[in-house]
Amino acid sequence: MSDTATRGKGERVADWGRRLRRPESSARRSLLLILKSALAATVSWFVSYELMNATSPAFAPFSAVLMVQVTVYQSVVQSLRYVGAVAAGVAVQAVLGLSAGPDLVTFALVALVALVISRWRLLGAQGSQVATAAFFAFATYTGASSDTDQVKELGQIVLLVLIGSAVGVGVNVLIAPPLRYRSAEWGIRALAQEIHDLLDTMAPELGEGAPDADTTQGWRDRADRTGTLVSQSREGLRTARESLRLNPHPWARRRRGTLTFEAYDRTMEALVRMISQVTAITRSLDLQHQDEKQQEEQSGPDRDYAPFLRAYATFLSSVVDFTEILATLDEDHLRDQAGRLDEAADGLERCRREVVRTTEDRGLSLTDPTEPYGVLVVEATRLSEECRYTAGVLGNSAENGSSGSRTA
Repeated sequence: MSDTATRGKGERVADWGRRLRRPESSARRSLLLILKSALAATVSWFVSYELMNATSPAFAPFSAVLMVQVTVYQSVVQSLRYVGAVAAGVAVQAVLGLSAGPDLVTFALVALVALVISRWRLLGAQGSQVATAAFFAFATYTGASSDTDQVKELGQIVLLVLIGSAVGVGVNVLIAPPLRYRSAEWGIRALAQEIHDLLDTMAPELGEGAPDADTTQGWRDRADRTGTLVSQSREGLRTARESLRLNPHPWARRRRGTLTFEAYDRTMEALVRMISQVTAITRSLDLQHQDEKQQEEQSGPDRDYAPFLRAYATFLSSVVDFTEILATLDEDHLRDQAGRLDEAADGLERCRREVVRTTEDRGLSLTDPTEPYGVLVVEATRLSEECRYTAGVLGNSAENGSSGSRTA
């Protein structure tokens, strides 16, 4: 192996080690989840195989691994649904198998009934386990030598699942119960960074004059691709809120009475609206190239467009400054950041008023649907309002003391 390849591998290992030392890193969370799952599986196997001498001991570790969920709340909820699904599948097999015998027709009936029950909404994602349990129970049932053994084997399946689920939940609760509070901040940071990066690209181009069709189309395409990021950010907020439920961690108990989640929820939805407004801006700019012949015939807009765009570029730059602060949102420094956001919102509003003044001074039409000025001014007003609203929400949260406690 060459020295370059060796150094490259060493750097990757060192980088992985650095990420493991960060409490919030995905690498550390993944490693912890693997270790907890392995421990839950080992304990379950020991109980089912060594202590119980079960015929099918693998049911216990399999169930235990499934129950080491991302959050304690999900571990509890999914374990109840899982045990219920398995019990339903085994019950279907017990009723039909013991009454009709282990033949092909019985299996068809078991499969039909189990698949119908698996559609029960209360079982959620664990619904498919009804049929799986029923099939395993049927196989176990056919291998038993007597009715007593058949009932014993079916009951043992349910018992093993209960043991595995209990071990999985226990490990998740007692050993480093997962807290995902910071994933709410991550979602806000990600959305703010996306707005920041796009507008940071647009502002210099607009300041230099009317961008070409390829440029505006690129901006529009980029803005249209934010749907996945919005969904991920909302999921991160949901996970963060959920991670506190039933969590015995001292930090979780301290966080339950705060207002930060409400503030983060409102901030995230404001950012989602801002993304829609930025999308409208890119669409309006791009639509100007749909009829280039008409643009060439209109000398007025060509004369007045550049000064307007310069003012608008300055406004977008002020939004960039605002989102740059949000992109580094940190609960532990929320009070200071809220103050900076308030100042940035003031500057942003001044830039918006300059945009409006430019349209008035140049006599630009805000009602002509063939011109972009009306849409751009409206969206600038909406962006300014959302930024002011966001600064107020986070400022109120900071004043209420929600930034005072340390979280994981």
